[in-house]
Amino acid sequence: MRIAIISLILLMTPLASRPASAADASALQEGAPDQYVIVSGDTLWGISGRFLKDPWKWPELWRMNQEQLRNPHRIFPGDVIVLDRTGAEVQLRLLRADDPAAKAAAAAAAAAGATAPAATAIPPSDTVKLAPRVRAELLADKAIPAIPPSVIEPFLSKPLVVGKDELDSAPFVLATQENRVAIGAGSVAYADGLDPDKCLLWQLFRRGDALVDPDTNETLGYLATYLGDAQVIRRGNPATLEIVKSAQEIYAGDRLLPAAKQIPTFSYVPRAPTQPVRGRIMSTYGNLGETGPLGIVALSKGSKDGLEVGHVLAIYRSQSTLAYGPRMAPLYGREGFSMSDSPRSYYDEGLPPRDAPLYARGRRITVEEASKLPDERFGLVMVFRTFDRASFALVMDASRPVAINDVVTNP
Repeated sequence: MRIAIISLILLMTPLASRPASAADASALQEGAPDQYVIVSGDTLWGISGRFLKDPWKWPELWRMNQEQLRNPHRIFPGDVIVLDRTGAEVQLRLLRADDPAAKAAAAAAAAAGATAPAATAIPPSDTVKLAPRVRAELLADKAIPAIPPSVIEPFLSKPLVVGKDELDSAPFVLATQENRVAIGAGSVAYADGLDPDKCLLWQLFRRGDALVDPDTNETLGYLATYLGDAQVIRRGNPATLEIVKSAQEIYAGDRLLPAAKQIPTFSYVPRAPTQPVRGRIMSTYGNLGETGPLGIVALSKGSKDGLEVGHVLAIYRSQSTLAYGPRMAPLYGREGFSMSDSPRSYYDEGLPPRDAPLYARGRRITVEEASKLPDERFGLVMVFRTFDRASFALVMDASRPVAINDVVTNP
């Protein structure tokens, strides 16, 4: 079953386009095109970046209200976004693909990108000649998403944040076929406590690391690592399962939950939060210490803190809360970075490792001085799934590696 990808669109009528709200020229990208023809593979974030310096300001320029943010229309390949510079204020408007002006723009774009055809050999007499034929396709599956769906799809329908004991009462893998240590897709497993009358399709999970808020040191939940999908092929207790899909190795003891029936959608608009938000990056997907663009991160703020799907936050590096904090005094005559919390003996500054002027250093920065250093902004994340006290976001842009403990706040 194909997942219908629902996306953002602008203020418009179904049969005709109409001008949108006036746009602030200072918000436009230098060299913004007069028009752009939507093509397959585009995302709203990429399209916004062609016109705007800050892509998350798209709804502000179109004056979208809350209802339009929650239930946006769709935009499809072939539609044309026009930047109108003729009036006193710059405006954007949308032309549907069946509009004559949109067809002319698409033809002009195709002609500009066309190349001279390569020479072809004369076909033999028995070659079958193919003529163009009309083929109808539903456009619902080809609507332009806000961000790449292939990157975040596994995170949309899987319960990735659970309580400490939430998985303890769930059915579990009792044994594997031939007592194998690890199994994957195509293998057979036996489950205890599974009710086949409730569901025939199940998903496998394993409780992962705790999500700890770096500011309060409070545990907000636990990651539930998605392992794969399984199908009941023989009822009973234990029930016999076939592993139909695997994302990681599956072991005895892994837990089973009914497969999600909800179809994930991408019906949201990139935008800035309406209220102040300041949180931290608690974890990165795959338990890595750092990640980059299109990486998945867990944030220490959720829906109870005002975060919504589509909210864009800026990433800051705080000098006072680095995971690898700078030492403010010499350690055995050296300075550097360390994550160790174990007690250490520090030598007096009068015992440097070298006395020669060649190794002389300037005055060290103090703890008080370090606390006054400004935070450095270096990237953006977009929230795509929220929980009560945590959320998951996609790194949209970063000029340096995104690390645990980095600050996220209003852009």
